[in-house]
Amino acid sequence: MSEPLRRVAYFGPAGTFTEEALLTQGDLANGELVAFASISDVLHAVESGDCGLGFVPLENAIEGTVNATIDGLVFDVDLRIIREVVLDIHLNLMALPGTALSDIDTVISFPHALAQCRGFLANSLPSATAIASNSTADAAKMLGEQQLERTAAIAPRLAAELYGLHIVQSAIEDHPDNQTRFVAVAKQGVPDRSGHDRTAIVCFQDADRPGSLYAILGQFAARNVNLTRLESRPTKRSLGDYCFIIEFEGHLGDPLIADCLAEMAATVARVKFLGSYPVAGLDAAGERATLTDQRRAARAWVESLVHEVIEP
Repeated sequence: MSEPLRRVAYFGPAGTFTEEALLTQGDLANGELVAFASISDVLHAVESGDCGLGFVPLENAIEGTVNATIDGLVFDVDLRIIREVVLDIHLNLMALPGTALSDIDTVISFPHALAQCRGFLANSLPSATAIASNSTADAAKMLGEQQLERTAAIAPRLAAELYGLHIVQSAIEDHPDNQTRFVAVAKQGVPDRSGHDRTAIVCFQDADRPGSLYAILGQFAARNVNLTRLESRPTKRSLGDYCFIIEFEGHLGDPLIADCLAEMAATVARVKFLGSYPVAGLDAAGERATLTDQRRAARAWVESLVHEVIEP
């Protein structure tokens, strides 16, 4: 068996967008890729040590947070997000060869994918029954293996190739700029600062009292730290009991961020650290380079001022 750190668990089966995003990461793709049937299974495979890394979807531009991922990271496992990957999402309607759009009366896919094609389904297949599957690729696999007639799956193009299906119509997503953010998770470790990083935490309120969220956010405002995401999730303990998932610019290794987290943990709320990692996206590399140049120039400016200090 391969060493655990060479085994990369991902939300499968083969042909999912998760696999497609994973294959864009050369170092991860060179490991032994292990498909799991659910996001929970991926997270627990990493927590148990069966796999060294896990790769799962976190957020979609249209449908928002993938609840199975965020709830798993918040409540079920203690893992670190070490990388994020952003993938353009193009959904395709596929069926058995010879199937026309007018033949289809059932559509199978992952709930998020069905929701992302709501407009297309309403306009082109208003009478079709929608059935949820464990993943987009699982829908295509079921369709191909069981040879389901009058049925279509919504899945990546890769899935059609893997399971012998014909693409009836491509790019049926309602929004052409649809993207999904994926994350790689590990039992421990924080990547070094890149110059353009994101940190994610969870804040649990000590008590339901007026101003508790304001007190949390005030720690960021006082330090001029920019929040990029704020979401509340029920703690599953009692009705009305919520925690807050917060993502913000900066890295744990930045003194300002470390001070902010320490102050929050000491005075405001119970804090769970989810990770600090480089920001992904088309402009991320350029922004990192710009920030690095800005910091280099800033250090040079400060050093020039230091040289003006008059020694006693």
